Amino acid sequence: MKKLALHWKIIIGMVLGIIFGFIMNGIDGGKDIVTNWISPFGTIFINLLKLIAVPLILASLIKGISDLKDISKIKSMGLRTIGIYMTTTLIAVIIGLAIVNVVKPGNGMPQDTLEKIKLKYENDAGVTDRIAQASAQKDAGPLQALVDIFPSNIFKAFADASMLQVIFFALFVGICLLLIGEKKAKPLVNFFDSLNEVVMKMVDLIMLFAPYAVFALLANVIIAFDDTEILVKLLYYALCVVGGLISMIIVYLVLVSVIAKKSPIWFLKELSPAQLLAFSTSSSAATLPVTMERVEEHLGVDKEVSGFVLPVGATVNMDGTSLYQGIAAVFIMQVLWPEGLTFTNQLVIIGTAVLASIGSAAVPSAGIVMLVIVLESVGFPAELLPIGIALIFAVDRPLDMGRTVVNVTGDATVSMLVAKSLDKLHEPQPKEWDDHYDEVK
Repeated sequence: MKKLALHWKIIIGMVLGIIFGFIMNGIDGGKDIVTNWISPFGTIFINLLKLIAVPLILASLIKGISDLKDISKIKSMGLRTIGIYMTTTLIAVIIGLAIVNVVKPGNGMPQDTLEKIKLKYENDAGVTDRIAQASAQKDAGPLQALVDIFPSNIFKAFADASMLQVIFFALFVGICLLLIGEKKAKPLVNFFDSLNEVVMKMVDLIMLFAPYAVFALLANVIIAFDDTEILVKLLYYALCVVGGLISMIIVYLVLVSVIAKKSPIWFLKELSPAQLLAFSTSSSAATLPVTMERVEEHLGVDKEVSGFVLPVGATVNMDGTSLYQGIAAVFIMQVLWPEGLTFTNQLVIIGTAVLASIGSAAVPSAGIVMLVIVLESVGFPAELLPIGIALIFAVDRPLDMGRTVVNVTGDATVSMLVAKSLDKLHEPQPKEWDDHYDEVK
């Protein structure tokens, strides 16, 4: 009998997790069972993925840079990568603003629903924490983002999983390996090559646990929804975000078809385990090892391209988050500050959302922190800010899951486009966890 494909196993795990979560929601003590006995397995899975993210970035990027044999190629690849990322982010924000201005989900919001949301979430720790984080980020100097790229202690950067700092260090080491000559560089290059293979094998082994982990993750997400009435009232807003995210996926598929000359259906099929994992974890950073494995082995992107483009994308490419920020900002203004919805302010939203996406952390709900900055950039009244964030807070997690899928799909798309432009796109060569098992069993 043919072995069931990984993406089908993950989908089954997700569906069963959602059903189990709803069942537990209706049982006395069900939430405690999920929280204490099911959810930890999802946390273990995410921790394992985060564990290998830094060594994978380090090994693949250093090996990739050293394989280029030419420093000028680094500049070429970097400029193409950043240029395409900025372009897709701009497209995402424009799509989001177009949808929210046509549908106008914030018009006619019932006053009693607004009062209920205000009462429930305005002083919620999650809301106040994100406003405080945004304030701290905004108060930093204009060049703080640049300063943060350069680590003073690389081991601290590893421990904190500071992606841009790890990428800088890997680039620095890779360039220096080119400059000391092939003979002297070879032992270290071989080490990182072996490390990359080991970490990729770790990804294969960890993914054997994925169907069970997404069951735990989705069950935990479902039990967090304790007010379905508010979710229904925010349905139009949520549908706007979902419609925008689907539109952005279509944009990626067109780019893959037209520029990379690959079948969109094939692209989705090969990338689907990473997309499903992104949906379950709501974290581009946690999904990064799987994204790299799928892009290299199943989409055929050379390591020197994927090792650079994907880690950079997990940090600076937040198309889904930027699209969401455009829709969320206008929605909040439609409800609470309609007089602020001028054409100029919407242009400011476009510019701020594109720039804010660069600094958006690749972790769950980081988009809300960036949303606060976007709203403040158009002069949104400070006294209404907690109410505005509370307004969308109830549905942020499920929408965060969707926009993480778009972020990961965007990373994979750009890696294919850059690889195609550099003639670094080859026939896929998938590997299985047990390729060499017969040799050691």
